Amino acid sequence: MTSHDATKPPARDPWQLPDVSDLVVGVLGGTGDQGRGLAYRLARAGQRVIIGSRAAERAETAAAELGHGVRGLDNSGCARESDVVIIAVPWEGHEATVAALTGELAGKLVVDCVNPLGFDKQGAYAIVPEQGSAAQQAAALLPESRVTAAFHHLSAVLLQDPAIEKIETDVMVLGDSRADCEIVQALAGRIPGMRGVFAGRLRNAHQVESLVANLISVNRRYRAHAGVRLTDI
Repeated sequence: MTSHDATKPPARDPWQLPDVSDLVVGVLGGTGDQGRGLAYRLARAGQRVIIGSRAAERAETAAAELGHGVRGLDNSGCARESDVVIIAVPWEGHEATVAALTGELAGKLVVDCVNPLGFDKQGAYAIVPEQGSAAQQAAALLPESRVTAAFHHLSAVLLQDPAIEKIETDVMVLGDSRADCEIVQALAGRIPGMRGVFAGRLRNAHQVESLVANLISVNRRYRAHAGVRLTDI
């Protein structure tokens, strides 16, 4: 061992993630299937969760149905009162929703899980936004926020089924800050069966978003709710 090696700090365990149990997680689009399922799973795992909707009354109704202490607010209130905000709105409303919350999301850790997809007679196909991905569009609209991408490949059916105790799947997390990615990884890991896995910088989010088109084809062919599991890690 050289003297330089002797002074070099040991590599940190990549599975050593921060404690995120005290964070408040907001879910914009929390009344839709994907957002509602994520809110339910995180709240069931003990996370404090707020769901947002354009109409506060709709969010309050959905929150009461989910239980587990979930609160419902309009999108602005959800963004203001949350530490981490998950964007789970339909692709068609992504740009308008995010652009309207620039001020409320300033300084927040934002997790974009939107998949830009189109559908025709041949099935689902990926759409490439002008910025490269939905997550990059969010980053362009939110210059004062810390934007990451995650939770793309989760089945809304499995997320919302209370009879399912564990969802055995990996969540690929992308972002330009390793510390922010680790927070999102840790949130994913709070859901039984899930692992949060760092998968690169935000510029690579398009590949992850577009993979959902393939998963839709898999699920239709095999009548399944397939996710993603990474090997050898």
